[in-house]
Amino acid sequence: MSLEITRDQKQNITFSDQELLVTRTVILDQGQVEEKRQEILNYFHKTFSLYESIFECLVDDEAFYRRANPLRHPLIFYYGHTAVFFINKLNVAKLIDTRIDEQIESSLAIGVDEMSWDDLNDTSYVWPTPAKVKDYRDKTRNLVDRFIRTCDLRIPITQNDPLWIVMMGIEHERIHLETTSVLIRELPLEKLQAHRIWSNICKQSGSAPQNELLPVTAGTVTLGKGENNHLYGWDNEYGQKHMDVSGFKASKFLVSNREYLDFVTDGGYQNEKYWTTEGWKWASYRKARHPVFWVEQAGEYRYRSMLSLIDMPWDWPVDVNYLEAKAFCNWKSAKTGKSIRLPTEAEWYRLRALVPEDQPDWEQAPGNINLEREMSSCPVNRHEFAKGFFDLVGNAWQWTETPIDGFEGFRVHPIYDDFSTPTFDGKHNIFKGGCWISTGNYAIRDSRYAFRRHFFQHSGLRYVEADELPANEVNMYETDDIVAQYIEFHYGEEFFSVPNFPVACARICLEHAGKGRTERALDLGCATGRASFELARVFDHVDAIDFSARLIQAPTSLQQKGAQRYTIQDEGELVSYKEIKLSDFDSYENIKDRISFMQGDACNLAAKYTNYDLVFAGNLIDRLYDPLQFLKTIKQRIRPGGLLVLASPYTWLEEFTQRENWLGGFKANTGESYTTLDGLRDTLTPEFEMVCPPRDVPFVIRETRRKFQHSLSEVSVWRKRL
Repeated sequence: MSLEITRDQKQNITFSDQELLVTRTVILDQGQVEEKRQEILNYFHKTFSLYESIFECLVDDEAFYRRANPLRHPLIFYYGHTAVFFINKLNVAKLIDTRIDEQIESSLAIGVDEMSWDDLNDTSYVWPTPAKVKDYRDKTRNLVDRFIRTCDLRIPITQNDPLWIVMMGIEHERIHLETTSVLIRELPLEKLQAHRIWSNICKQSGSAPQNELLPVTAGTVTLGKGENNHLYGWDNEYGQKHMDVSGFKASKFLVSNREYLDFVTDGGYQNEKYWTTEGWKWASYRKARHPVFWVEQAGEYRYRSMLSLIDMPWDWPVDVNYLEAKAFCNWKSAKTGKSIRLPTEAEWYRLRALVPEDQPDWEQAPGNINLEREMSSCPVNRHEFAKGFFDLVGNAWQWTETPIDGFEGFRVHPIYDDFSTPTFDGKHNIFKGGCWISTGNYAIRDSRYAFRRHFFQHSGLRYVEADELPANEVNMYETDDIVAQYIEFHYGEEFFSVPNFPVACARICLEHAGKGRTERALDLGCATGRASFELARVFDHVDAIDFSARLIQAPTSLQQKGAQRYTIQDEGELVSYKEIKLSDFDSYENIKDRISFMQGDACNLAAKYTNYDLVFAGNLIDRLYDPLQFLKTIKQRIRPGGLLVLASPYTWLEEFTQRENWLGGFKANTGESYTTLDGLRDTLTPEFEMVCPPRDVPFVIRETRRKFQHSLSEVSVWRKRL
């Protein structure tokens, strides 16, 4: 769909300042088609205008290029980025074939927000002028306006519909409305000016209330939402996870600036024992002595709001990153003798259950959220909820102990496939509840956002008294190309009608093993373990060994967690995200405990690996540094009547095996060709006999979407004589 945009097509949709602030994310499964079209059109224009208004706080063009935070781009990037997102995603979805300015659409497409705290980005950029970006935004507004007015629309609007991509752009811009407010808050005040909307901060402040711990009963929570949810959602929100939550106590209030002051004055920033290893490195690097939005003047602390420096509102929530919040909890534990920590995501949901309302269904926001009150935080004892708790929703985000991960059933959206997966690395923690400027999807109960632990947002903390948590385990995506290729080779699709290789080899093993004992099997060179699972269908116990610890991490994760994620290369830097589950394979969940995955050297195995009824070495022998040593020792580890099954394409390479150690594939002293099968026969006899003619088993390894290895492995079966 080509949409040509000219100046005279500009739509005259305007809203008052108050109308800009009164918005709710759109319900997508109710209403009449044309009414819904107009609702989304209004939501788009309100979002676009509100976003532009926050940049009016900058005093001049130079302010657009000032880097408020060395880990992020200057504001000129964010000014244009959200408009570029609309155009790029509509093109990726093949809903339009229109470009406005390819240079801007390239330079303002990708941010740098996933950086380590000591990984400063000194790259030089050539940024467009604010006027050029504004012109680009005007053209984008016109294009998207026309697209909304003319595209196909049906109710319900689902993830496959054109207006889902528009909603994606709108909610993406609302994310950046909030992150832009944080960057503006970090700019020097001389680069900012008062604004008719954004200067309206809370005027109320007083003595901070005394915090206390209140009980929260045990219960079961269900995290995640279904595909038929009536609101727009990001990929990580979908799926499901049921969790039993034990009873705990939670702080009545968010931690106020005054409560946090006790940690500061007690030397909390100078005492390493309160900090995690990561946190202490960050604090030392930043030379942090107090929260970033506290400004020390003449021995007193003042408070930096978005556009002004004010007297310290001691009863407002403190703004800290996760590392500081965690250190405060550790200090609190030491001072009180209680087990104090941040809540988990599931524990936060137990608290959130006390709030029946959710945006967009509430008549008025129950807390300081959705821009329905002032343009700042407010006292922590202003908004009371059930059971005596305050600020269960809004005012400041609440850090949790939970690193973000996908729920059962997680799938990336193909048009924005890197929204969540880069954060599934154990380094991004979830925060919940929203803050004063959280709108749209940001303000709903099921929203799931995570930041690097050193990043600042309008975020604070509520602490809990609860049992200590086990070490976090995150089901990360395996991105090592070779490991991912093996996972796909073992568990993924079949290509060119070639059957799964490890399954085919295991069937040959089991075909012959069925005639003898089936107590113990050894899978040598098990790689990512598919043959091991297949052997465990019949054998009572399978030892699975590979030289590469990286390879055996995948089947271990599958065995212990029931799932393994990985990325496979499509072309260049483009990848597809995949996940395998133990439950996808018949009976694997019932037999998984029969397998022991271990790292080991096939040429130098520990003595305990012995008395096997079957040893399978799949595509291994031509990758060993001393295959002859392997054969001589493996003979002693097989019971009389047991089987040795060898599979190999006989691809001898000196990078793996020195030439003098090859078993075959060369001219013998007699001048005759000496094959690997000849070498096997000469080495294994007379202790072993070949029980059937060797057979060729094909296999295909996917390297990229359009490049595959197609090979033949010769499988020979040898039985140890009685």
